[in-house]
Amino acid sequence: MPLLSDEIRQEVSKILANLPRSVRLVMFTQEVECAYCAETRQLVEEIAELSDRITAEIYDFQADRAKAEELGIDKIPAIAVIGAQDYGVRFYGIPAGYEFTSFLHAIQSVAVGKPDLSDATLHALAEVRQPVHIQVFVTPTCPYCPQAVMLAHQMAIASPLIRADMIEATEFPHLAFKYQVMGVPRTVINETVHIEGAAPESIVVAKLREALGG
Repeated sequence: MPLLSDEIRQEVSKILANLPRSVRLVMFTQEVECAYCAETRQLVEEIAELSDRITAEIYDFQADRAKAEELGIDKIPAIAVIGAQDYGVRFYGIPAGYEFTSFLHAIQSVAVGKPDLSDATLHALAEVRQPVHIQVFVTPTCPYCPQAVMLAHQMAIASPLIRADMIEATEFPHLAFKYQVMGVPRTVINETVHIEGAAPESIVVAKLREALGG
């Protein structure tokens, strides 16, 4: 049974029409599938059917360990959204509910390959000289989470040193516990700096600088 209704498929087809470049949805699952692995794979395959610019690549997390390590995938279900290059845009957990918007936005943004950020933010990100890992914890029912996820992904597109993950908190409770996720969105930068809520660009940039030691 399809996950996307005919009405949603038509709307998504319009949203994904005229993508300027091809996009690969590289999804990792495993034979004994995790919670939501099957649904995530099905969602990826259904989205790929809606545009000739999108391809779905499904890998086994165990059997294709080398591919997972190449892309830095360390948990499943996982989706790497890759365009002309790998910008470090990742989804861990099914991008459902409000996060479906983030997923479609990521596909569009990666296809374009140019971040939609202010000049001040782009200037700040151009000065990044160390690797940055941004993790945005979300739940599908959080209406404010997509803003935080999309901003993180835009920053990943802007800098080759930044990778940004959406992490669905209920699917990875050990990580939610580790990072003390009491509410969402909660953004974690380089393991040490935290942001509560959907913060504006300037705040996220300031926190990113803090994570890099000033």
